[in-house]
Amino acid sequence: MDKLITKKRTFKLWWLALPAVAISYFLLSNTVSGSGSRYNIASDKVKVSTVIKGEFSDMIPLRGNITPSKSVFLDAIEGGRVEQRFVEEGAIVKKGDKLLALSNTGLQLDVISREAQISEQLNNLHNTRLAIDQNRLNLKRNLLELDFEIKQSERKMAQHKKLVANNLVSQDELKTVIDRTLYLKDRRTLVVEQQDQDEIIRTTQIAQLEDSVSQLNKNLRFARKNLENLIIKAPIDGQLTSFNAELGESKARGSRLGQVDIMNEYKVTAFIDEFYLGRVFAGQTATLTHLGQAYTLTLSKVYAEVSNGRFEVDLTFNDLLPQRIRRGQSLQMELLLADAKPATMLSNGSFYQDTAGKWVFVIEEGGQVAVKKQVKFGQINNKFIEVLSGLNVGDRVITSSYSNYKNIESIKLIN
Repeated sequence: MDKLITKKRTFKLWWLALPAVAISYFLLSNTVSGSGSRYNIASDKVKVSTVIKGEFSDMIPLRGNITPSKSVFLDAIEGGRVEQRFVEEGAIVKKGDKLLALSNTGLQLDVISREAQISEQLNNLHNTRLAIDQNRLNLKRNLLELDFEIKQSERKMAQHKKLVANNLVSQDELKTVIDRTLYLKDRRTLVVEQQDQDEIIRTTQIAQLEDSVSQLNKNLRFARKNLENLIIKAPIDGQLTSFNAELGESKARGSRLGQVDIMNEYKVTAFIDEFYLGRVFAGQTATLTHLGQAYTLTLSKVYAEVSNGRFEVDLTFNDLLPQRIRRGQSLQMELLLADAKPATMLSNGSFYQDTAGKWVFVIEEGGQVAVKKQVKFGQINNKFIEVLSGLNVGDRVITSSYSNYKNIESIKLIN
């Protein structure tokens, strides 16, 4: 019996191979060809620079921040509680303007105590002066009475001498009068000595009291000045920045309250890698471009302390300040380390890190093939590299990254 034979359907799978073919073609066109020493790459994927002759400037890029050229910090000379704020942060102030008021009960009590001490000492001084005056008057009165008694005794003695001559008075009575006269004179001498001694003692005592009062007054002035220091005032004309004080807050002695910056006088503060520490000096020149205009700065100060692998420098503007700059703004600059010199130069690029500056790919063979060539470079800045040997003016060099073909001997550029 005849069987019906059905024709087997075959699937055409040839189209499934198309992606593999495309991938293979791509790999072949972008990897090593021939013996494995050449790399094929599209010309628009690399950057090509030409070796030129020009003035090479040994410079380094800097990024600095605008800071005030002079700032005066506000510190609490005496601690206290914030009672009142007269201005707000960012305000323009004049020297002597009130900024902040603190209160300190301890200082107020100290001033009251010192005033009481001065009052007590002044009272003591007054009483001492009064006692001296009274004592001086008493001594004068005693001297006056002694002088009167001496005169009477001398007169009586003269009378007794006449009477003794006429035998009207005995010698004993005369001697009594003479002894009394001598006694009164000796007593007067003692009173005078006592008066002089008391004057010296009282004068010394008054001097001590006056010195004590003077010292107390001096201490009182200091105490009152400390009390006045509770009113924080602007030390200079400028702008109040970083004002850190809230109502009711307690501030310790010496705590930082803020600062006043001189307006329209700015400098640029930048940090440089410690590698350049021995090549950076005060007086060097830096340039920057701001809003399309070039400005020149001078390096004014180098801080030798190195922190986190960098050291700090200050730069000042030589001419007018750039327009529309503000405190804290960042600026990109170039610091000139040495005078410009004629040199053969190649544009700086990422290839330098890949080859350590020992070799490059130079385009030859009609501009389609770049071959590896040993070179020697000199100084380097952010724009150019000084060529010492291995390249000539006019040579075209690939200056983009070599990370994908470090071990390749030549590169073919495909349009």
